[in-house]
Amino acid sequence: MKLRQYIKLVCLAFFTVTTTSCLDLEPKADLGDNLVWNKADNFQLFANQFYGWLPDFSSAITDTPHSDYRSDLVCESKRNVYSDGTNTIPTSDGNYTGNYKHIYYTNLLLKNAQNFGDAKAISIPVAEAKFFRAFSYFELVQLYGNVILLTEPIDLDSEKLSAPRDDRSVVIDQVIQDLKEAAEGLPETVSEAGRLTKYAAYAMLSRVALFEGTWQKFHTNGKDATTNTIRSEQLLTIAKDAADKVISSKKYKLFYNSTLGSESYRYMFTLEDGVQCNPANLSKADNTEYILMKRHRNGDKTAWNITHGMVANACYLTRKLVNMYLCSDGLPIGVSSKFKGDKGVTDEFQERDNRMGNNMLYHGQKYWNNDGAWRTTWTDADLEKTLVANVRSGSGYQNRKWGTEREVADYYESYDFPVIRYAEVLLNYAEAVYELNGSISDSELDYSLNLVRLRVNPNMPKLTNKLVSDHSSMSMREEIRRERTVELILEGHRIDDLKRWATAKDEMPQDQLGVKVTGTWFENNWSNQSRSLNEDGCIILYEDRVWNDKHYLYPLPSDQLQLNPQLGQNPGWRD
Repeated sequence: MKLRQYIKLVCLAFFTVTTTSCLDLEPKADLGDNLVWNKADNFQLFANQFYGWLPDFSSAITDTPHSDYRSDLVCESKRNVYSDGTNTIPTSDGNYTGNYKHIYYTNLLLKNAQNFGDAKAISIPVAEAKFFRAFSYFELVQLYGNVILLTEPIDLDSEKLSAPRDDRSVVIDQVIQDLKEAAEGLPETVSEAGRLTKYAAYAMLSRVALFEGTWQKFHTNGKDATTNTIRSEQLLTIAKDAADKVISSKKYKLFYNSTLGSESYRYMFTLEDGVQCNPANLSKADNTEYILMKRHRNGDKTAWNITHGMVANACYLTRKLVNMYLCSDGLPIGVSSKFKGDKGVTDEFQERDNRMGNNMLYHGQKYWNNDGAWRTTWTDADLEKTLVANVRSGSGYQNRKWGTEREVADYYESYDFPVIRYAEVLLNYAEAVYELNGSISDSELDYSLNLVRLRVNPNMPKLTNKLVSDHSSMSMREEIRRERTVELILEGHRIDDLKRWATAKDEMPQDQLGVKVTGTWFENNWSNQSRSLNEDGCIILYEDRVWNDKHYLYPLPSDQLQLNPQLGQNPGWRD
């Protein structure tokens, strides 16, 4: 195991961490060993660096393990080997070693906290360390399954460095314990946005327990069915209860503004400070939905060209995603009488879930970006100078999510990335209830999922048991999963959901398709469309995609196996 190398590097660099942060959450100067652990303030200063580890826009717009580009619903102009199922065992993997480096830091703080005389004075940095240790271990379990569990900063000659991996259940139990203890030590509210609260810990606990509870329910892997069921029920109960703690606290609300109306969902993702970035002139302080976010400050350069990297033809959305959006009567396109078909270039957008228009551009639509056609008055006068969507490229479906409308240089958009949103917690609750009981009451749906659905769809019927039972082709499970997918698209959830549901084997091999050409407006108006069409006349973006059950877990990198053969490779992968 190459942890030795990383532990050595961490020991050398431990007191010279000077990473910059938009929130000043990182240590600013060298800290000597004789200074760090003798003051409560220095525990906090050290813990501040943990916030730099939070997920960022790489989860949405680059090729990383949780990115939707590795799923079935979104793609780029080139094939993705992870989405295609053709990835191989890497020589090294920064996700593996990086998370263990983070764990070492958290363990170091926690060990020194044991010898500090005033436990109350350092309760918050201790809680932060437990949260981020849990976060890092959850990352490892999601990617690799069984991993070595370390709860103290180990010596270079420790036998643990050459030990077999611990079972994922042992690791998840530690994650759950850490998050529960973190919740007890964190404040209910904070004076500085972006820091952890107890409800961020409970929200994270709901995510962890739902993931592992459904994993245990749908991945038997030869285990005793009764054992799996008991474990799954325990975890799903934790997920439900943790989500309920967040909901019942009434600390958060779904973001909605009457001026923004049905576009509240879209503008939530581009809120900034110090500049006008939406017609209602709202800023980040008006966002009641983000429970935990990676903060960005106006004027700071980021690593991502967000608008140009995501808007219009930069991101290929698939027909499969488009077909998931419900019609305005709350029914799927194959069931609803409201569906207008696809013969006209904008027919598919009519009478649909408003989030479809929030997330996508339709042909001929006027829109703005930061490239010569941006908003200045934030009134209808801005319509005099706009871009006009031309969807005749790529998949024929174009993305709108994450795009700014103000004048700003590339790489300088300063909106925050939502690590955990209140909408996810509401959806976690609904799914946990359903998977735990095999049913969910209408009142429980109103308490959770329907709040999300109706946020920008006030006239859409609620999801109810009667709505589902009246239509034989619908199922409550699929409707709960549909709601989660369309709400959280391009935020780094889809591939993890397919894996925990054990449905990736069915969903991932499907061809990725674009618009229907045959018999539609596109047939006579997209003359240079050169991609092949399937039997239904839809553009084939990528075909011959494969899936093997080995892909439910990533392979361990070969350098780790050479250093510690006791790790063992994940099932199905061969060196």
